[in-house]
Amino acid sequence: MSQTTPSAFDASGIAAPQAVASPRRAGVGVGGFVAALFDGLATWTERRRQRRSLERMPDHMLADIGLSRADAEQETEKPFWRG
Repeated sequence: MSQTTPSAFDASGIAAPQAVASPRRAGVGVGGFVAALFDGLATWTERRRQRRSLERMPDHMLADIGLSRADAEQETEKPFWRG
């Protein structure tokens, strides 16, 4: 069950109630930690794959997606953990 708290105002200037998150978070515990760990690893792997693909693209394809070779090189130089 969620609680409500006035934090936003409608057009008349009266506070409109908004839902407040429950103190219990979904995914808490060992299972949540493992899921978050695998999600993080999948994200890092996907970033690495996309950056390697971007690095191999020819200039005309980079231009098609609105990037220059310098933009692509800047992106591919980032470590996999940086978004």
